[in-house]
Amino acid sequence: MYRIIASDLDETLLSSDTHVCQRNVEAIHAARAKGAHFVPCTGRPFDSVGGTLEELGLAGAAGEYVISFNGGAVNEISKPEPLCLRDLDFDLADDLYRRGVAYGMCMHLYTVHDVWVYGLNDDERAYAGPRMTLTETHEPTLDFLRGQTVMKILYEDTDMNHLRGIHQELAPYLDDVFVTYSSNRYLEFCPKGVDKGSGLRWLADYLGVPYGETIGIGDSLNDLAMVEDSGLGCVVANAVGEIRDAADYICEATNDQGGVGEVIERFVLSFERGDVL
Repeated sequence: MYRIIASDLDETLLSSDTHVCQRNVEAIHAARAKGAHFVPCTGRPFDSVGGTLEELGLAGAAGEYVISFNGGAVNEISKPEPLCLRDLDFDLADDLYRRGVAYGMCMHLYTVHDVWVYGLNDDERAYAGPRMTLTETHEPTLDFLRGQTVMKILYEDTDMNHLRGIHQELAPYLDDVFVTYSSNRYLEFCPKGVDKGSGLRWLADYLGVPYGETIGIGDSLNDLAMVEDSGLGCVVANAVGEIRDAADYICEATNDQGGVGEVIERFVLSFERGDVL
């Protein structure tokens, strides 16, 4: 039986309206009744997932977990401080921030509890605003946050070719950074060795669950390591090309149609009936 079901949030578990559809809610409740852990796994902060936890009946739950910051932190839901925390070197984050300012980018800067945004535009406000609390800054460097823990930094642009070009230009400076993309609008910089796959592996080890008994569900490139490394890697129907190639199972349903519920129905709730890949 699969004992940990780890799912990305945006464009995977969550519908386009940022809520959890009824199919997903019912399937998750049924899986938990069978003894499985359902683990939201997001690039966002732990503090941003409270509304989703409420919809899933997980708010304040002891013995249930969230993986956040693309694997940089693992929280037990009932406790405010992380069990595991892997942060970005501050001077490296400051260098990436200064380069982003020079590029004229909209940027997110994540500390453990806050999301600071430089160059916030109307489109990004409309997309990110419903998902998390944003604090706007106009500071040209990160000196105003010196002494705080920086989890990751990202550049925002809906022109993915522009982001890829910037990635290529910055490549010589990124030896100590894990770089990925998400939501067809973000170029993300995380600590080297930090990704959703490593976060899921940390949690499985912590819970004593064999890694073969894990499911990873996603849609975007920042989910790739989780989909590749988990016991069963799945993607929703709206997933982007490269991650589709890595998946063991591609859903018929999109995030708006309950793709996560489809995975659970097929591989967790029907497991006893001998459903196989």
